[in-house]
Amino acid sequence: MQVFKFGGASVKDAEGVKNVAEVLKQFPDQKIAVVISAMGKTTNALERLTKAYFYKTDNAEQILEEVKAYHFDICNQLFSSSNHPVFNELENTFVELYWAIEDEPTQGYDFEYDQIVSMGEVISTKIVSAYLNEVGLNNKWIDVRGLIQTDNTYRDGKVDFELTDSLIKRDLGKVFTSTNVIVTQGFIGGTSENFTTTLGREGSDYTASVLAYCLDAINVTIWKDVPGVLNADPKWFSHTKKIDQLSYQDAIELTYYGATIIHPKTIKPLQNKNIPLYVKSFLKPKELGTVIRDGDNRLNIPSYIFKIDQVLISIQPKDFSFIAEDNLSDIFQAFSRNGLKINLMQLSAISFSVCCDYDENKVKNLVSELQVAFKVLYNVGLELMTVRYYTQETIDTLTAKKIILLEQRSRYTVQMVMKNEIAE
Repeated sequence: MQVFKFGGASVKDAEGVKNVAEVLKQFPDQKIAVVISAMGKTTNALERLTKAYFYKTDNAEQILEEVKAYHFDICNQLFSSSNHPVFNELENTFVELYWAIEDEPTQGYDFEYDQIVSMGEVISTKIVSAYLNEVGLNNKWIDVRGLIQTDNTYRDGKVDFELTDSLIKRDLGKVFTSTNVIVTQGFIGGTSENFTTTLGREGSDYTASVLAYCLDAINVTIWKDVPGVLNADPKWFSHTKKIDQLSYQDAIELTYYGATIIHPKTIKPLQNKNIPLYVKSFLKPKELGTVIRDGDNRLNIPSYIFKIDQVLISIQPKDFSFIAEDNLSDIFQAFSRNGLKINLMQLSAISFSVCCDYDENKVKNLVSELQVAFKVLYNVGLELMTVRYYTQETIDTLTAKKIILLEQRSRYTVQMVMKNEIAE
């Protein structure tokens, strides 16, 4: 049993879907659970749709029309006849979305987000599954929302592993007796009330990991548009190096600090059962890529994680007291209530500084809440640079023409909150 995950870039167009079929043809007679993300930038488009619907900031129906046209265009290139059943399935799915945005929101934004944005994965998997069957790669489409069960934390569902494990073993075990390939969705799960949740942005990797854990897979392969795990994001760094092998520990550290190649929650379930994770190129599937497995070999090159749109929040007592444990408890609860994850924090006697991703609405709500008991200052438009296995030379290079607002070093890792110098 293997688990393959194909991201949005791998199925962004008809040629990408065809390439998925070519990759799978290289693994005949093997049982494979195939996890598919939303196509191309569909998640971004559905996020815009959700905002337009909830906040009335844009024409929601027009955005949905664009999403529909994009997917039907791919189908027209994949299937020779518009009478193929997949066209009717997609039409029904989009009708449900149109009905959803006609009504006023009845729940909070995060709930509505999950019900709408999750449909990107449902749509993409229906198309991919239908095409694979069309070209002779027999498979079964599975709705993962009936398998991966979560709590009601919308946009960051917490998986109930015990229930999920029993459902996957029971239901997928039966399916694999009649087919070697199943196609299912990444990123999404379901609640006990049959509502849809999402597992966090880019959560399809985590879905693959959960399925592998429950199915006792021999390995997981994440198919990307890069040759493997690189020591930096090529969007920000022109010279990158592929890492051939990573320990679970290093992979966990890199994803925790924000490396986007793998979802942060992906590694731990695999480590618990010692399941290797491969990151390979869907453009060159025969190349070795990167393997993440048990080991204690330390990386011999620096790895860089660069995050933009950061906010640095400084929290101070209004009275003459110090920042103490009861203050920190209140502060952490406020961050949790407002759905903000801390990327870096630093504590002094009278100040607690926190760096996190800048979400305007969430930050404003947090600041308003904290200002009741604390003095709160914050700076936006910042960058967070994390270097794993740093040298002073790399730090000097990265901080040239930058103002460092906060720096934190450990034995192997340095993090710096920075902004550009203002030209005179």
